[in-house]
Amino acid sequence: MQVVSPADVESVEAEDGVYPAQLFSGEEMNVQHFRFDPGASASEHSHPNEQVGFVHTGTLTMHVEGETYEVEAGDCLLIPGGIPHAAENRGDEPVEGIDVFSPPREGTPWDE
Repeated sequence: MQVVSPADVESVEAEDGVYPAQLFSGEEMNVQHFRFDPGASASEHSHPNEQVGFVHTGTLTMHVEGETYEVEAGDCLLIPGGIPHAAENRGDEPVEGIDVFSPPREGTPWDE
């Protein structure tokens, strides 16, 4: 078994105020920690991977297929693969959470 803390993993600034950090990558899925500073947003993107997310701090505003969703602390979300989506933090506190991608996400828009 392995144990890792988000504090032990280097994050990157994917977009202004958006910080993902890869925690683990297995054969069937990978796990990523994320932090959105107040006012930060991730522009619309898509990937073939199914994405399950859990928000543990703050409220994340998600834009998916023309709909807007408020994902609050304690909420979980599911985005099927191939669906364009965007996210933003409209609040005054950071939003933090976990994303799981299956199959494992290889490369990200900020790698390019």
